Amino acid sequence: MAIKLSGGDRQGDFHILLDWQSALDIGAFTVDGIDVSPGTSIPSDGDRRIDHALQGFFFTCGPDHIRHPEPIEADGEGRLFPLHGSLCGTPVSRTEMAAEDEPPGCLAETKVQLANGGSALLSRRWTVNADAAEVLLADRVTNTGDTPFAPMLMYHMNIGGWLLGDDTYIAGTMFGDEKRPWRFGEGESAHFCVPAAEKADGGWAQVALGPFEALSSRSLIVRFSTATLPFLQMWRCQRGSADVISIEPVSHRIARREALAAAGEMPMLAPDETIEYALAFQIR
Repeated sequence: MAIKLSGGDRQGDFHILLDWQSALDIGAFTVDGIDVSPGTSIPSDGDRRIDHALQGFFFTCGPDHIRHPEPIEADGEGRLFPLHGSLCGTPVSRTEMAAEDEPPGCLAETKVQLANGGSALLSRRWTVNADAAEVLLADRVTNTGDTPFAPMLMYHMNIGGWLLGDDTYIAGTMFGDEKRPWRFGEGESAHFCVPAAEKADGGWAQVALGPFEALSSRSLIVRFSTATLPFLQMWRCQRGSADVISIEPVSHRIARREALAAAGEMPMLAPDETIEYALAFQIR
């Protein structure tokens, strides 16, 4: 089962397919009949739930860990946080469509069992701004366990690399007037992570990837709240059959958990406390 949201304006029509089996992340993102997600053109880390999520346009990394596995603090048993955290691949507990007099959208709640034995609730709301043909996400993470944990979150927005060409660039508030080539770094795979908050407009940063010739020279525009997503990470992989690039608003810079904790960059979320995240995207 999947949940479909649609929209459009003079720029064209779009449809997103929400995956209730994975926290209401997005599988297909179709613009004028073209799915921009990478599908099977992805590398594999051997984790089937991540392979499934990475094939879609959007998946959520967290809420207890991001990036690759690291030891669980004070565990004593040598266990690791799972690849990209505990949320991915968790079915939603409840969904509710927006009322007829509200903007198109969907609300979902997902109960997450954390790797350290705790629990959290992700309350997620997708809405579509029909006037701007923009999709908006509002997330709230609540600690429903008995002990504090350090919340971490990263959103992966995955695009098939075959949509990009020689005229495709990365631009954004965090880069000033600079346009960066989409094939950044060296070799078949590369990534970077930069601060996004300093030049954010009203607390929201913006990054654009485009133009895409297949989408009539339009671009993907992503906005995100830097209050809890103060960094932008980007990753690409053109290796073997893999051909994907990803825009990744993220809560933490690239560093080991112990280094982040020592620098005071991993504040704890106490039982019953909440933290909120927000982003939006559109093709224009």
